[in-house]
Amino acid sequence: MSSETNVLADSVEYVLTSALPGESDHGPVYVVGPTSAIVETLVTRTLSTDDSPGVRVLATEQLLKSATDDFLVASNAADLLDSGALDLRTVDAPPDNSLVVTDSSIIAVVTVGDRVAGLSTEDDSLVDTAADTFAAQFTAAREFSLRTPALSDVRESLEAALGANVREEFDAVLTSLETVQDARAGLDEVTISLLVAARNEVLLYDVSKWGEDVGIASKATFSRTKTELEESGLIKTEKVPIDVGRPRLRLDLADNRLREADVTDLAAVARDLLY
Repeated sequence: MSSETNVLADSVEYVLTSALPGESDHGPVYVVGPTSAIVETLVTRTLSTDDSPGVRVLATEQLLKSATDDFLVASNAADLLDSGALDLRTVDAPPDNSLVVTDSSIIAVVTVGDRVAGLSTEDDSLVDTAADTFAAQFTAAREFSLRTPALSDVRESLEAALGANVREEFDAVLTSLETVQDARAGLDEVTISLLVAARNEVLLYDVSKWGEDVGIASKATFSRTKTELEESGLIKTEKVPIDVGRPRLRLDLADNRLREADVTDLAAVARDLLY
């Protein structure tokens, strides 16, 4: 069989949703030479689809590092890697165009300005050849090392270390960032953790120890970010004496706009205060 089905849209998400099969009884999908936007969309779509086929990505190491620089993308990708729904591997020279190869079609994803096109062919011979070629390349490719912890581990450990309320508010902030893209600007995972901790008057020692133990960042990074937020007037600290050793610092929000904000608006308010 030979046929072509082309898709023109305003988003990568629409083109990929049209291209990818929705059932796990299909063979694996190879995504070769993706852009960062394609990788992010793949993570989001795979998370929201319970029964999708496994997605195998072949890209340069630099591209995958750039695509997973965002904590939300990386931590969700880590969960998908653990479950086997996603596999990331590196190659030195992927094709010039981003390709999506399913067991029934090849789709070239082309972005021109603000429009995205999916140029598709279902020629059996060409599809079979592409699937065999990229399966062999995938087997020989290097596994991509994703150092960000899985979001499920972050959430579970946060509740164990700092309590259910802190975990729920951390989740609420992340959910607001997933739906309000521009609220991410300037707010990394350490900043978000410290703001939620300050909202709940958690000790700096406790939140930084949790962050280091789970693999988010070192205690030194938490301490440095705390100082930056303190100097910017977002948080403040209070010394709390302990039985042995130097007093520890209790975090608190310093700006009334942060105190009065709903937790789902916390990131957006913090961004406005910082920038």
